[in-house]
Amino acid sequence: MDLEQAFSGVKVLAVARIVAAPFAAYQLAMHGADVIHVEHPDGGDSSRTSGNLTTPFHEAQMAHNFLAYNANKRSMTLAISTPAGQEVFRRMAGKADVVIENLRGGTMARYGLGYENLKKANPRIIFCSVTGYGQSGPKKSDPAIDGVIQAVSGMMSITGTPQTGPLKSGSTIVDYTTGYAAALAIAIALYQRTRTGKGQAIDVAMLETAMTMMGGEV
Repeated sequence: MDLEQAFSGVKVLAVARIVAAPFAAYQLAMHGADVIHVEHPDGGDSSRTSGNLTTPFHEAQMAHNFLAYNANKRSMTLAISTPAGQEVFRRMAGKADVVIENLRGGTMARYGLGYENLKKANPRIIFCSVTGYGQSGPKKSDPAIDGVIQAVSGMMSITGTPQTGPLKSGSTIVDYTTGYAAALAIAIALYQRTRTGKGQAIDVAMLETAMTMMGGEV
């Protein structure tokens, strides 16, 4: 007898680009969640055409980076920056369990799609924000990529040799670990909801993840 997957029946809306947030949603998708990857109508997720390999997949806007983080999902285009798109998203969120987003801090709220907005219609919604520096503080709206976080966290200072100086990890390791941290936080929130009946907002910062990965060194 086949066992039902852990997240079967869980509906996820992912306004997620590049690596960390899509990788978090990918973890849920691979365990049975119905994940809808929401992309902008103008070009979609930039990872569809990222990388240096010229292959038929790349030419079809299904580059290896995109496939690595977005398997087992469905995709749709929606301009959530417009009133019409925002209304569609609100209707979808009303029936969803989880929203994952990695826009600049405060962007979803500015669109009227933040946690405080969505929980009015759906108190069970779990809203996970993935950013470089978190939802508060002076850098809350600053963009961030893996290499920048490796530098600002000090991770690069303990990587390399005296001859090379500080080095970035070859892999986008902070992106991946942030994705895992977000997926774990969402799983915990889903479990807690079984007892409280309520959703919650989750704030996952790449910088905090990087610092946690260096707990002993710090």
